[in-house]
Amino acid sequence: MRNRLASLVTATAAPVILSLLTLPASGQVPAGGESKAQAIPRQPDGHPDFSGVYAGPGFTHKVGPGDTDTPRVTPFDPKLFPPFKPGGREKFFHKATGELRHDDPTALCLPDGHPREALAPYAQQWIQGPNFVTVLYEYMHFFRYIPMDGRPHQKDVDLTYMGDPVGHWEGDTLVIDTIGLKAYPLDAAAFNEVRYHSDALHTIERLKHIDATTIDYQITLDDPEIFEKPFTQTFQMKLHPTWRLFEQICEDNNRCLGGRCEGNK
Repeated sequence: MRNRLASLVTATAAPVILSLLTLPASGQVPAGGESKAQAIPRQPDGHPDFSGVYAGPGFTHKVGPGDTDTPRVTPFDPKLFPPFKPGGREKFFHKATGELRHDDPTALCLPDGHPREALAPYAQQWIQGPNFVTVLYEYMHFFRYIPMDGRPHQKDVDLTYMGDPVGHWEGDTLVIDTIGLKAYPLDAAAFNEVRYHSDALHTIERLKHIDATTIDYQITLDDPEIFEKPFTQTFQMKLHPTWRLFEQICEDNNRCLGGRCEGNK
């Protein structure tokens, strides 16, 4: 029996949203000076260890019996949006057209992309090595490989769903800098309109331990084609020691592909 709660919603012109999970890594050692109760996991080199399966921002983090958690739809908060640039509002808010490839590509089993993937109500597994961090997302098996060796972004980077991320440390904070994102729906905010970011979007994620099982996840979005300045929203991630990623295939037994619902296959 699965020890977690997950949900998948596929609707006519509605956003499809989902959820993910991981195990703590071996070789974790408490840092000097930290009490046993407050010790955060660390790699042998002393950096915090984020390895494990998490319920990300797309969950309530009310951990229940059997290490369960509850998924939820988690969009970006419009109260945090800065002023729009001239013409930015029109670039950002797209009216729903009835064409799912525009209104919600995930309803056609297309990727949700970054940063929407980070908010999805599916488990996500973080794997940390000496010079890299990899994130495995349960939803559609997307991944991000984040080099931590000081390299810059690629030159003339191709625009993709997940972008070009590079990482570094600021003390005990893991910082992930991502560019190269194709213009795409930002999140799953509403059914009658779609919020699109431009291909100039630049995100910076900052992760740090609140305690051994709770991560403060802060993401800053800078879209100079749409907003006058960047904005930041803070979420939490919760480590679930008993969770593992499941095989999630969007196309398998999808009874409402493109909003055309059929019976069980």
